[in-house]
Amino acid sequence: MTKVLIDNGHGTATSGKRSPDGRLIEGRYAREIARRLGEELEERGVPYALITPEMEDTPLATRVYRANTYHRQHHDGTVFISLHSDAAPGSGWHSARGFAVWTSRGATKADKLAECIYEAAETCLSHYIRSIEKGVEEGKYSKSTRALRMDKSDGDKDYEADFYVLKHTIMPAVLVEMFFHDNRDDVEWALSPEGKSAIVNALLDGICKFIGA
Repeated sequence: MTKVLIDNGHGTATSGKRSPDGRLIEGRYAREIARRLGEELEERGVPYALITPEMEDTPLATRVYRANTYHRQHHDGTVFISLHSDAAPGSGWHSARGFAVWTSRGATKADKLAECIYEAAETCLSHYIRSIEKGVEEGKYSKSTRALRMDKSDGDKDYEADFYVLKHTIMPAVLVEMFFHDNRDDVEWALSPEGKSAIVNALLDGICKFIGA
């Protein structure tokens, strides 16, 4: 069966990668979600590996080397998912928010993986999505606010970029931005028991749909 390679972004002490109030530290949060996702994959009988077990920041080239090594050794194939939280430019709290999936540029197998995660997110994050829609209707949020951030300009939903871990891995690879750690409401949702479970389930269901597990 396909092996899932989970990469948790940044170290627990990486400067700046945290909410303004210090409650959500990206490196710690990504590791918690990675661990919980791994436990759920194991429950479903899906093999996985946490490729960045260190608490400190791990060089991108090291992450890619580990992922590609796993892929070459695992004859049933692998998929790669890198977990992060997003932030708007500048310091302090911001209004930007939402969940997004990124792939490398061009048409790749990762586009389908991203699509599966988005589809799962629509179900698993339905409470969060509805709260945003209600906020827009009531004028609490701007009309452009979206719970699931997408770029449909090239015919699919994912964003594309030359992120190192996406460009240089040799298996289907996505980078997931699990909300914004500099948006107050996103932080509240992401840190809540309901939010954590919803995020893990969205990732789990999306990955399992893609690999047929």
